[in-house]
Amino acid sequence: MSGPQRGLLKNVLPPVGPPGLPGSARRGWGSGGLTVGGRRDYTPVSWRKYWDSCQDVTLEGGDVFRVYQRGSVGPLLLLLHGGGYSALTWSLFAENVTEMVECQVLAIDQRGHGDTHTTDDGDLSASTLASDVGRVVETMYGAQQPPCVLIGHSMGGAVAVHAAYHQHVAGLAGLIVIDVVEGTAMDALSSMQSFLRGRPNNFNSLQNAVEWSVRSGQTRNVEAARVSMPGQVKNVETGKCGTVDLENMDEAPKEPPTEGRRGSTVRADVIMEEGSEADPSSEASSASDSKLPVTKYTWRINLGETEKFWAEWFQGLSSKFLSSNPAKMLLLAGIDRLDTDLTVGQMQGKFQMQVLPQCGHAVQEDTPDRVAEVLATFLLRHRLATAKSEFHSFLLTSTSILSNPIHQ
Repeated sequence: MSGPQRGLLKNVLPPVGPPGLPGSARRGWGSGGLTVGGRRDYTPVSWRKYWDSCQDVTLEGGDVFRVYQRGSVGPLLLLLHGGGYSALTWSLFAENVTEMVECQVLAIDQRGHGDTHTTDDGDLSASTLASDVGRVVETMYGAQQPPCVLIGHSMGGAVAVHAAYHQHVAGLAGLIVIDVVEGTAMDALSSMQSFLRGRPNNFNSLQNAVEWSVRSGQTRNVEAARVSMPGQVKNVETGKCGTVDLENMDEAPKEPPTEGRRGSTVRADVIMEEGSEADPSSEASSASDSKLPVTKYTWRINLGETEKFWAEWFQGLSSKFLSSNPAKMLLLAGIDRLDTDLTVGQMQGKFQMQVLPQCGHAVQEDTPDRVAEVLATFLLRHRLATAKSEFHSFLLTSTSILSNPIHQ
């Protein structure tokens, strides 16, 4: 696969990331994580640390969607994850944004992902995924639905556009698409299967999966990986999502006791930082030193089997985005990802665009605080939310990137 093709793939699905970083660079890679005694801790963390509640929403026909909620007042931020991720990819973002503005956050495990189970998990057509969003919101809120802002990352961004364009969500006040544009996504599809084959098929433990996520570059934030990865994998023997095993670990007697953080599991092991004196060259998986029984995990969804839906996710995406009625924002990890239609639309003032440089594709995991600042400012600019006191003070004094968006 060529270098340009590899770059394009970052816009569509979780990246393999750059392998073999030197020790000094790898310590910077994943800078959002915790270290214990000079070691980086890859222990998975429960959703409970970041969300007020989770529930399974049963729709007419028997489909059951897992949702996570935080906050109870203000506009509803409806979060849609990318292909292969789960709602837990938004955990750190949800924590940050609810501390900045008055809002309530709802993140959904989409069909075929996470802890959601439907009568046809294999139907990942754009029309079905978009319809799912509206059905979940209608079932949960009915006539009491607050003003809603759809926010989607990668595949989830495409689903958000389809849901907005076809008016599946009533009272839609905003549409925010994160790091996906039609042109680059379509160009990447021919190499997607090769890209997916570059990922490991199995992990020896949840810790091993978290470690791979950081070392491969899928996320640059260890803390985000610790809560996000359990939702991306499933137990090979039981077929259940890694979140189920994680909850069972939390409920089991703990020897030795945990570190006292809500949502933490028994710490099976930690991995030495590469380049440390005690372990100068180890690349072993987290499971290698664990005293817990080895449990095999594989990906929750086989993305290669969704190939027949890829084109329809992204075809016509730019025109649908531009013609959707609500206030719009496009948040990108690089300016080179803008296609012609979007460039023209942005120059005509049809949407706001913000670029967060030095981020990977999963910007909501890499820099959740910066993404939250950008989106909170968008909500305030369009009078969709009110600022909490500390964030209001920040806005008055900030000279950050937020004061200089590409389009106001």
